[in-house]
Amino acid sequence: MNNLFASKKGIIAVGAFIGILAVLLQYLGNPANMGICVACFERDIAGALGLHRAAVVQYIRPEIIGLVLGAFFIALVSGEYRPRAGSSTIIRFFLGVFAMTGALVFLGCPWRALLRLSGGDWNAVTGLLGLMTGIAAGVLFLKSGYSLGRSYPNKKSGGWVFPAFMIALFLLLVFRVTFAEGGPVFFSAKGPGSMHANIWISLGAGLLIGGLAQRSRFCTMGALRDIILARDLHLASGVIALVVTAFLLNFFVLGQFKAGFEGQPVAHTMHLWNFLGMVLAGLAFALAGGCPGRQLILAGEGDADSGVFVMGMIVGAGISHNFAMASSPAGVGAFGPAAVIIGIVFCLVIGFVMREKMAV
Repeated sequence: MNNLFASKKGIIAVGAFIGILAVLLQYLGNPANMGICVACFERDIAGALGLHRAAVVQYIRPEIIGLVLGAFFIALVSGEYRPRAGSSTIIRFFLGVFAMTGALVFLGCPWRALLRLSGGDWNAVTGLLGLMTGIAAGVLFLKSGYSLGRSYPNKKSGGWVFPAFMIALFLLLVFRVTFAEGGPVFFSAKGPGSMHANIWISLGAGLLIGGLAQRSRFCTMGALRDIILARDLHLASGVIALVVTAFLLNFFVLGQFKAGFEGQPVAHTMHLWNFLGMVLAGLAFALAGGCPGRQLILAGEGDADSGVFVMGMIVGAGISHNFAMASSPAGVGAFGPAAVIIGIVFCLVIGFVMREKMAV
């Protein structure tokens, strides 16, 4: 199948389209500056399943389900559905855990950092600087021979498990199943978890983005990696298009642009930890081979290793909230700084010990 979306114009169009959909989802009910945030939305899913009990962030987000299923369907049609597994599974799981730890200290994934910036939240600048620093450190490990090893072809049915899990989540969302009195599935009555666009609109947006991202290979981590490694701006052009389009729509059309540091939605002004949280997240993304959005797309294509990373992020969200690591608009959680330092040390150790050759 001719892949127009992988061209320069194609990746720009995909980035612009994601920016438009993200801002529109915010306008239609999603939390402010959070039209699409993979980390935040996986955190909400973790809460809905009872992995944490932060009552204000519990909701099964259809966008996440759509990203996986959209990539799954397009991969099947395009012949790019290739089930595979077996590349340092447990390491990828803990990279996912620590990626979520860092993202929840900052309060957002790379996509949300870009959307926060396009909405006028200047706290996103320190987060993006941290993200670039973490990815740059990861690139140094890649240059020195870092590798988690190869994955191996799997049976076609092996790649169905993660999409099936997404379908199960959607059924739980639609039917609002309760398994025990006072037990899951939980849905927030107030706070960010209670803010959402129409289920079918959210699912449709996720399906579209998932399909387009699969075809274009859209990835924020990959964009920064390619700039550092090869001075290649192909993926970066899509990221820039996302920010510019979202800014224009926020500022000139929907009136959702609010510039400043203070009083930004679901954000805090502790700049050191905004920076270091995203250093951790960026380093974990680089070592795992993709940003959280890209990991969802790969899981939809049949990559079980990416599915393990995603499950690590979901479990990491539960750990972060249960152990007072996650931030809130009031600031960083009591144990967030310690968790970030531990996570950075973990990632550095993995980066060193998983090298196949020493730097020349």
